[in-house]
Amino acid sequence: MNRRFFLALLLTAVVVMLTPVLFPGRPRAPVSQSADPAPGAARPAAPTRPPGAAALPVADTARTIGDSLAVPAVRAETVAVATPNARLRLSSLGGALIGAEFANYHSLGGDSSRVELARAHEPLLQFQIVVGGDTIPLDRMPLSVTADSARGTVEFGGAARGVPVSVRWSFAPDTYHVRINRQDEPVGYVHRLTVEASGVGVGAYLLVDLPRGFRSSEADSATDYQHLAYAYKPVNGGADLIRFGKLDPGERRLRPGPHQWAVAKSKYFLVGILARTESEAFAELQVTGTPRTWRMHTSGHATVVVPMQSGRADLEVYAGPQEWRRLLAMGRAFESANPYGGFMQGMIQPFATIVMRVLLWMKDVLQLNYGWTLIIFGILVRVVLWPLNQTAMRASLRMQRIQPELSAAQKKYASNPQKQREEIMRIYREHGMSPFSALSGCLPMLIPMPVLFALFFVFQNTIEFRGVSFWWMVDISQKDPFYILPVVMAASMFVLSWIGMRNAPPNPQAKLMLYFLPGMMLVILFNFAAGLNLYYAAQNLAALPQQWLIANERAKLAKPSG
Repeated sequence: MNRRFFLALLLTAVVVMLTPVLFPGRPRAPVSQSADPAPGAARPAAPTRPPGAAALPVADTARTIGDSLAVPAVRAETVAVATPNARLRLSSLGGALIGAEFANYHSLGGDSSRVELARAHEPLLQFQIVVGGDTIPLDRMPLSVTADSARGTVEFGGAARGVPVSVRWSFAPDTYHVRINRQDEPVGYVHRLTVEASGVGVGAYLLVDLPRGFRSSEADSATDYQHLAYAYKPVNGGADLIRFGKLDPGERRLRPGPHQWAVAKSKYFLVGILARTESEAFAELQVTGTPRTWRMHTSGHATVVVPMQSGRADLEVYAGPQEWRRLLAMGRAFESANPYGGFMQGMIQPFATIVMRVLLWMKDVLQLNYGWTLIIFGILVRVVLWPLNQTAMRASLRMQRIQPELSAAQKKYASNPQKQREEIMRIYREHGMSPFSALSGCLPMLIPMPVLFALFFVFQNTIEFRGVSFWWMVDISQKDPFYILPVVMAASMFVLSWIGMRNAPPNPQAKLMLYFLPGMMLVILFNFAAGLNLYYAAQNLAALPQQWLIANERAKLAKPSG
């Protein structure tokens, strides 16, 4: 029986291998280099628009074949739209946004090509209309195209299952402006979108599918993928985040509205839709986990449900970089589309906002590299905290002077707690102090911590630092390639602590922390952004003079008691 089984298995394998040789199939035609990819695929860059050409060049008709197993083959047309900051591609299959390329940002992943967000065969935005119990998938409906360069519009129209529909994109100059380098300029990357369905009555909804993911253009693509997420902002509440990596395959999360906006984001870029007014807020956001095809979760699925008013939905689309000032100028708390702090967002976000305002203001005023801006910022933080540090350090000196008296009182009245407390309070009163004076010595260490945490999150997501070179560092948003700054940061922390221990009474715990804390910070910040290490090292070095003065003052106070 076993021999027959293996013989049959061998013959089956021979038949499978010889069938293609004996009966070759019909040869497949090679794919033309000029043929357009499938709907939603990333298309090769179109030729540069010649001077004087229309602002909305329409690309040649594309031969696009859909999934032959799911829908019949359709003929689609792709429209390339050139704006001052971006080049967008729209498909006549439902007016979907299938590509976004940015003129001011280039890939850091090994070539210098412009950043392109769309992945192959994955549209960035596509639409469906729900009428009653029926769903009209516009992404499968070829619509006619009308481009008006004078008005800056591209309109897709036709009948979908007997319902007249139109999808109109408007690329007129932005009504939102931002001040950069002391000049007002349009926010850019903002587009108007209107979807209409005639005669659908009340209760119709527009479903907008957000991007399933983005093509990575970063030097560290793994970190870029870790930041893939969907973010949304309820009308009454703060922004929230659902990371791709937190979604199990098939897991479904429903976020009831009303919502002001919803986006899909990577580390530095995002594509999202915004409700123009509060009355047009989104009904809900549906997020579903997709199967994991790689060790990291790089895909997700999210649909925004938009109520249609009289068969019409008006939206704003932002497809571009997460530049803080541009997002802020959009209003509706859109700058929190890049929420900082994770579970500590309520504490970190306000500090991050302050830090971003100060850093961007310093950059505009000083006109210096962001590396120098961070050094100056670190020094300024120490200068501002100098009086508070001085008060706290002197309180610590007074505590050291009365410590022998406190220890003697505790030992003398160890068996009488009531008398012990009275004696300790008497000692504090005689020296003009209180039991809480010891806590003031920790205050200078606690105040800079929210700023440090804010900077940590700022460097994780702030595109303003992306690709900024300084000294030997190619990119201050990435780790120091030679690990010089983490070592300098740890060494400066050690020297700062060592000076602080000079002329102080022997303290085994302080001596342990002298070595432990710098080593711990070195391990934690070893692979963090170089700019963060630069700021922290500059702050430590700026604190050395004050620490030296306090150490000398401690020595003078110790002489009389000796």
